[in-house]
Amino acid sequence: ALGVKEMIHWYGGGGKPWQQKGTGRARHGSTRSPQWVQGGKAHGPRGPKSNYYMLSYHLRVYGLTHTLTMKFIQDDIHIVKDLEIPTDDPQYVLDLIESRGWGMSTLIVDNSDIFPTNITAATDDIRHVNLMPVYGLNVKSMLKHETLVLTESAVDQITKKIIFALNRTDVEDRKRLNSQGPTEQKLKLEQHRPLL
Repeated sequence: ALGVKEMIHWYGGGGKPWQQKGTGRARHGSTRSPQWVQGGKAHGPRGPKSNYYMLSYHLRVYGLTHTLTMKFIQDDIHIVKDLEIPTDDPQYVLDLIESRGWGMSTLIVDNSDIFPTNITAATDDIRHVNLMPVYGLNVKSMLKHETLVLTESAVDQITKKIIFALNRTDVEDRKRLNSQGPTEQKLKLEQHRPLL
């Protein structure tokens, strides 16, 4: 809904239309009050309301680990050495998916966001095969695709990130930083450094 003009947004109506007492008329402070003709709207819609919200860090990690676990249990995760293929023909990729028994919708994840030329060109015209770097991997994409194909380097990167996320100790510091903003922070260095 679009916003409407409330009392403060109208021009005019700055002074009292007449004195408070003695005229016999009702008391008013502005001619732009909601009860006046050409007055502001009381409690009108304020404009487009954003429904955006951010899930907490631990909830996002929880969703990622459980989605990967379910994909693994359902045998929908496949690991390949790399994404080098001999040709950029889309039919080659379709035959590869069919021969390996992967699902029709396939999400291919690599560690780098610059994919090899042949796989990029081959999957460009196939609507149900998508390429994604590790840092973009999310629960919605994994649930939307039937099969998840990971390269070995992507598996290493995901493993490192999940182990770090499950064992991180600076959650309270990060929460405070997000809510109160940056303050002077001390570097957590070794107490005794060798003098050179």
